[in-house]
Amino acid sequence: MTENQSQHQPTAPRSRWRTLPPWSLVAAGVIAGGALGGGYGVLKPPAYTATSYVIAVPTERADTATALGFAQAYGRVATQLAVLGDAQVWAGVPVDTLRDSVRTSTSPDAPMVAVSATSTRPSRAADMANAVARALTQHANDTKAETHVELVQFSRALKPTEPASAPAEVTGLVGASAGGLLGALALLVRPRRRPEEAARPATVPGPAAAADTHGRL
Repeated sequence: MTENQSQHQPTAPRSRWRTLPPWSLVAAGVIAGGALGGGYGVLKPPAYTATSYVIAVPTERADTATALGFAQAYGRVATQLAVLGDAQVWAGVPVDTLRDSVRTSTSPDAPMVAVSATSTRPSRAADMANAVARALTQHANDTKAETHVELVQFSRALKPTEPASAPAEVTGLVGASAGGLLGALALLVRPRRRPEEAARPATVPGPAAAADTHGRL
């Protein structure tokens, strides 16, 4: 092969990755993310959350500040084994299920403890929340002679009528947003042609070089 022939040998075609229009990466991310997010929302069973409330009440030998402090403590021990071990009898589920499904929260301004339980069955969510609140109340009142604080039920958990988990429309929208963001990031790191490479015209052999090539064949 002559020197001219080697210089004018056709170059390898550019990869499809580099020839795709810039917006295609973002569009592909939005479509893929929306499909995955929507599918997750459809396939994942809905989750229901029920909440029971108990309140700490000071006795004659205590004040509101003391009750508020004990409410914070009761909120932390509500998910301990001592309380859940009794609650499982009334809830009808194992301790591990209660530990995974029950959460508590307290307020810095009110001596109240919120006991929330989540389940795929609305009735079970309410039963678990009420069972833990009941067990917590009994444990707290066993020591009220020493703490001078009584724990009473403020509101029972009711069977939820609507799921607390996000519907498929929301998960699809979140997935589409995340996919679009990933597509935009991929666009930023996408290889780009150098300016001199983009401006350089294609090399075409001149008539003299072409005639010389035919003469040597």
